[in-house]
This record gives sequence, C-alpha cells and structure tokens, in this order.
Amino acid sequence: MRIALTELRRRPARFAPALVALMLLTLLLLVLGGLLDGLYNGSTGALRAQPGELLTYSSDAKLSLVRSRIDAATAAEVAKAPGVEQVGGLGVVLLGAKVPDRAEEASVALFGYQLAPRGVPSPPQHTGDVYADRSLRAHGVKLGQTLLLGPNRYPVAVIGWVSDTNFLLQGGLWGNVETWRKAVESARPDAVLAPGTFQALTVVVSPGSKPTEVAAAIDAATGGTTHTVTRSFAVDSLPGLAQQRTTFNAIIFTTFFVAALVVALFFALLTLERTTMYAVFKAVGASSRQIFAQVLSQAVVIALLSFALGAVLALAATFVIPPQVPLQLTQARAVEVVVGLVVMSVAGSVLSLRRVVRVDPASAIG
Repeated sequence: MRIALTELRRRPARFAPALVALMLLTLLLLVLGGLLDGLYNGSTGALRAQPGELLTYSSDAKLSLVRSRIDAATAAEVAKAPGVEQVGGLGVVLLGAKVPDRAEEASVALFGYQLAPRGVPSPPQHTGDVYADRSLRAHGVKLGQTLLLGPNRYPVAVIGWVSDTNFLLQGGLWGNVETWRKAVESARPDAVLAPGTFQALTVVVSPGSKPTEVAAAIDAATGGTTHTVTRSFAVDSLPGLAQQRTTFNAIIFTTFFVAALVVALFFALLTLERTTMYAVFKAVGASSRQIFAQVLSQAVVIALLSFALGAVLALAATFVIPPQVPLQLTQARAVEVVVGLVVMSVAGSVLSLRRVVRVDPASAIG
C-alpha cells in the first residue's frame, strides 16, 4: 500500500484522467441529488410538518388537498372516533404574491391552520398576519413587508420566518383561519367554503393507538365520506412526486454505473501498462493479493479525492445557480454519493484482478 500511495504522490499526472472524470461525475451526482431533494422538500414540506400522524380528506378528493372539503359535522364525527386525541382544520389557497419593489410575482401557498405544524408558531392572533417560509427571501420577501395576494391584492403582513413548509413548490405562508378564508374570498369568491368547513383535517392519535387502525375507525365513523391516511402516505400521494423520484433515481444510478466503468477502464489500461512491474514484484515475493491491494487502495484514494473536488465544485455552483432553483445540498446526500463512489470504484477496480493474478513472475527476467 505504501508503494501505491507513493506512486499517487509522485506521479499524479498518471491518475489525472480518472480523477477528473470522477470529479465531474461527483459534481453531476451531487447536483442531481440536490435537485431531487430540493424538489421533494419544496413540494412536501407543508404536509411533512403537520403535527398529526393522520390526514383526513373527503372521500371524493382523491387525496387532493385543493379539492377536498370537510364540513363541521364531519369534523365533529372525526373528533369522536376511537383513538383520536386532537383534530385541527387545514386549508390552503395557491396564489401569486406581489412583493414590494419586485416586478415578478412570487408563487405562494397560503395556509389557514388550527394546530401548529412543526416549526411553525401558533396561529397569529391578528387576521392578515402570516409567517413566511424562508425560501421566499429569494423572491425579495422581507420581515415586516406587506404582500399583496391574488388578483384583488389581499394584503398580508410577514411577522416571522419558518422553514421547510412549502407546498407544491410554492412558498408557504401560514396565517390564522380567518386570514385564509378572506384570501380565498378575495381571490376566488366562487370557492368560498362554508363556516366551519376545511379542506382537510390533521389528526393527532392517542398514545398507544395504531395510526392505521385509527384511520379505519375515522372513515367508519363518518360513513365512508372521508379518506384518512397516514402523513407519509399523503406525502407520497402528491401528484407527480413518485414519477419525479423514479426519473431522478434512474439517472443517479446510471451515473454511478458510469463511474464504475470509468474506473474499470482506467485500471485495466494501467494494469496492462504495469505488467512488467507487477512481474518484478512477484519475482521478489509479492503475492497477487498484495499487488491487488495496491490497486484497490489507489482506486479508493482517487474516489475520495474526486469526491472532495466535486463537492467543492457543487458548493461553488450554489452561488451561481439562481436561488429560485430548488437545489439543496444535504449531508445525507453527500454521504450517499461518497459511499456509492467508493463502492463503484472498488467494483470497477476488481476487473483488474484477473490480469494481476495471471502476471507471470518469470517475465521479469525475460
């Protein structure tokens, strides 16, 4: 191993092609993964932040928060179902927001809520006050500003920041129920809901109760007029989310495969070039296992160096890519990439094992 590392240090140009190729693949993997994470978080944050383990929709809404309607009588039946500890109404309206001193509108999702989601304070006391997701700062939103929502410019004042609460890639705004109702009335008078009616309910399950059993009990109590699912199921049911993840994951796995091919081709050629040197090593007592350990160590070092350089480029890219692009570089994604890169590099280098084993030490003396 010492010889392998010494060669890397003294002859870096020999390994530059593989290093550069893997560095660029690392950049691609991190950016693709960052886009996937950004799109996922930007679409699902509002639902993932809900305090209840269950979400109740109307049975005909097909798990669409926008289409669902739960009236006061149904909500009362849900609250009395076995295993239910607490129920809170939830409503949302998707609107454009006029930001002061900005020509382009920001796309927002204004929520009215009764139970505070994770990371969101209790509903504001004053109608017209909202908490804004920090992602809206990329659109020029500032604390204390008044945003004008919808075609009739319903005003809301930003009184605080929250994080990871967006919905369908629209910046989250969180106000009390009256703020939400007035915004709907202003922008879409034909979509105004009756008093006490919400689009969905977030349901907190009693300690010791199983969420799936409570969900079944709720739907039975409402005579099948509701469809109650776990929070994670509601998240996964958002439109286009599964297809989006499948597409990105296919590209990511293909890129890992290409990384293995790059390493395999590079070390196959390198092993062919080193045949005489390996023969000398065997002639002086080195085993095929020891020689192959050198190949593996070089593959791992190259993978780690490539990841480090690619990560620096990915971080630099975040300063160039517009903030409106949902790119999120996370530690979990970085760990996944570095582990995958090392594994695929080792797998690629294994293809050189057969050639190493077949080296004849007699060839070292002609």
